[in-house]
Amino acid sequence: MNRPVEILGFSVNGKPKTLPVNPSRRLSEVLREDLNLRGTKVGCDAGDCGACTVLVDGVPVCACLTPAAQVAGCDVSTVEGLGNTALQQSFLRHGAAQCGICIPGMLMAATALLAENPKPTRLEAEEALGGVLCRCTGYAKIIDAVLDTQPGATPAAPLPGQAVGSRLERLDGVPKVMGTEVFGADYAPEKTLLVRALRAPDAPMTFTFGDIVAWCEQQAGAVQVFTAADIPGENRFGTIPAFADQPALADSHTRLRGEAVALVAGDPTVVEMLNLESFPVTWVKTDDTTVHANRPDNILITGRVCRGDAEAALARASHVAETHIETPYIEHAYIEPEAGVAWMEGDTLVIQACTQAPIMDRDETAKILGLPTERLRIIPAATGGGFGSKLDVSLQPLIGLVALKTGRPARMIYNRAESMASTTKRHPAKMTGRIGTDASGYVTGMVFDGDFNTGAYASWGPTVAGRVPVHASGPYFMPHYHAEARAIHSFQPSSGAFRGFGVPQAAIVQETLFDDLAEKTGIDRLEFRRINALRDGQSTVCGQQLGGIGISACLEALHSPWHKALKRVAEKNISGGPIRHGAGLASCWYGCGNTGLPNPSTIRVGITTEGQLCLHQGATDIGQGANTVITQICADAVGLPVDQFTLISPDTALTPDCGKTSASRQTFVTGKAALRAGQALRAKILGLSNMGPDAHVSLGNGVLTVTDGKGARHIDLSDIAPDPNGYAIAAEETYDPPTSPLDENGQGAPYAVYGYGAQIAEVAVDTELGTVRVTRITAAHDLGHVINPLLAEGQVEGGIAQGLGMALMEDYIPGRTENLHDYLIPTTGDMPEIKTLFIEVPDPEGPMGAKGLGEHVLIPTAPAILNAIRHACGARITRLPALPHRVLAAIREATK
Repeated sequence: MNRPVEILGFSVNGKPKTLPVNPSRRLSEVLREDLNLRGTKVGCDAGDCGACTVLVDGVPVCACLTPAAQVAGCDVSTVEGLGNTALQQSFLRHGAAQCGICIPGMLMAATALLAENPKPTRLEAEEALGGVLCRCTGYAKIIDAVLDTQPGATPAAPLPGQAVGSRLERLDGVPKVMGTEVFGADYAPEKTLLVRALRAPDAPMTFTFGDIVAWCEQQAGAVQVFTAADIPGENRFGTIPAFADQPALADSHTRLRGEAVALVAGDPTVVEMLNLESFPVTWVKTDDTTVHANRPDNILITGRVCRGDAEAALARASHVAETHIETPYIEHAYIEPEAGVAWMEGDTLVIQACTQAPIMDRDETAKILGLPTERLRIIPAATGGGFGSKLDVSLQPLIGLVALKTGRPARMIYNRAESMASTTKRHPAKMTGRIGTDASGYVTGMVFDGDFNTGAYASWGPTVAGRVPVHASGPYFMPHYHAEARAIHSFQPSSGAFRGFGVPQAAIVQETLFDDLAEKTGIDRLEFRRINALRDGQSTVCGQQLGGIGISACLEALHSPWHKALKRVAEKNISGGPIRHGAGLASCWYGCGNTGLPNPSTIRVGITTEGQLCLHQGATDIGQGANTVITQICADAVGLPVDQFTLISPDTALTPDCGKTSASRQTFVTGKAALRAGQALRAKILGLSNMGPDAHVSLGNGVLTVTDGKGARHIDLSDIAPDPNGYAIAAEETYDPPTSPLDENGQGAPYAVYGYGAQIAEVAVDTELGTVRVTRITAAHDLGHVINPLLAEGQVEGGIAQGLGMALMEDYIPGRTENLHDYLIPTTGDMPEIKTLFIEVPDPEGPMGAKGLGEHVLIPTAPAILNAIRHACGARITRLPALPHRVLAAIREATK
């Protein structure tokens, strides 16, 4: 089909542009594809996310909803035209950019606001930016940045040895605020093919293809089709090799709605216009009930932790509480849908795509494509949010297949609907729990049982089933304990990793029961948790004895805020009326890294003969700050300043394996490897100089200078023969946490380091409408040693935003909420005031005592909110999210 073309005249960032364009073409496409201005991002093509916000004659609009004809004669302003403003500097100073995918849209909306109102109130800023969604930050630092745009001096880089603990700006932040960061959809070599997938409309289904050759010939331009028959290797992948069960392209039947069955590739101008509904395929719905023949009961795996006799402990307990909780599918809702490009360099296939696990991508994709791993290179693009889902491969083998078969670059960009339909979700769960105490309020035993819907394919189901029983006790001493969790298959979306691997669901059971038991025993809810908190010297439910347990310190830090919160809500309730206020509390713990499995990271650091200090850091930074935090640790270990480091970012051809960015492991595991590598490099430098351990090291003009109280020694790096990597002096170190596998009763040492936290939520419940507003959250988290307070605060605020969404609004329904209009995530207007308290109880195993944080901060938020709702109005929510009709039903039940 030929598209009408007109000559469009307009200006972009003050420069006149004239180009032939279809007048109905989206402005976002004109900017990104026709003018190569890819700072404007696309997250939905429906005006729901606001990532594509640009200014047209100074007015913010969604470029994805604006037809090109509408800007004729207008001036369009994009992020590339901002230059380097005080607003962008403020975003860096406040840590407002995490993954960065929403930042161009935020900056443009804020620019329009400040042009009209240079000194907005916080509410005005929140309203002005309310149409731009962010999944990472929780919005607080973005609003802070908008309100503080006075030009200021760039903070001085920390002195050598003082990087750790400083509020260092994100080292990779400048491209994020300048619009130059390269995400998965932002790069396309010349003559790149566009790839689209034909996807199953339902599941389970069988399918057969018709005359594909004839269909291709009927299209307006040359297209090629690829099916499972074209896959040269093993058409099966999975994040855990022993459970790999998912085809890259389904070959005869589908288990998952949205599963890819064929690829169509061709010139973008042709493929963009294709009507895939005309593709020759016949679908037949089946009545299968067994998802995988080798798992006839649909149970993928069962995780179990058993200690003592929990049933006997409950039988003799003075008080027992029990509950049943159900949670739904929850969508990751990162603003960047999956995207990437593949091309050939000689006989090496190169894939640049959004990912959280480049080595896993390489190994799985190589297996599917029948390539040795040395012929496949993965270059992670900047990742616009991941939260676990971008651990699984998605389009990598698909674009790789097309590039291999055609010899031309191949590019694929998921639209929002196919991203939401085909990628993993948080496991829906049906859980029961019982906990008992003695007359004094000390917990005597707990029984937990949960079914976790792992969907069509295994993904991270085994990890969730294994991690939940370990953590369902919460950070408390449980002398008798029995917990089981099953990952169960269904013909529904695959469930995978999502910030917590099942622990957020289990925490709701345990923490709501703790409120019940506090009431039964007549003990203050905070005090009840404090007396039962796990302490050094006590063993966990896995029989593991830990050091550096920080939950008591977190609860102590909340003592004053808790009683102030109780007083505050009581005073608000004195006046009566339908709005009732409440305060709730919940705690968390979370083991950092793989569960009882090897979990190594390797770091290389070296100085070239020209004097360039390079850190090969293969841990993907998906917004959490790994690039910055790991560099801070390494810098202090070497004794050289952070600003002298050149970061070699993840690339399977350039960086050692730093493992997956998952399970809150990078600060701990890769950070420990960076510490060791830095210490080893320093030792080599000191050895060359014959100086002692307290000597000062400096680097400049290709010369290392080492000084102590007796004098200085100079090492001319050009005099040293370089190693195979080009370094005059280098070190490479690996760290693998000391863990042990769990036995049949779940006893062992599953994690070397745990993090701890507790949060207070204050809510206002409208007892007539059933609506809930969270007004304040106070969060105390033990980081062991705070490497970067600025970035850590952003993690807390972002995790709380996702926990709030889990509690109150998020519910993914296949086929119904596959967009960001019907699937609700928190906006600027939903966020409460957040007060963060950092606790430092050093862990003996963590680097400089540090512990992980990323997952921990989400876990207590939802149960704290649910406990606050109950405190406000008596409503016990047992099915999430706490939508108004469920809150009203629970209020009615409570007043019977």
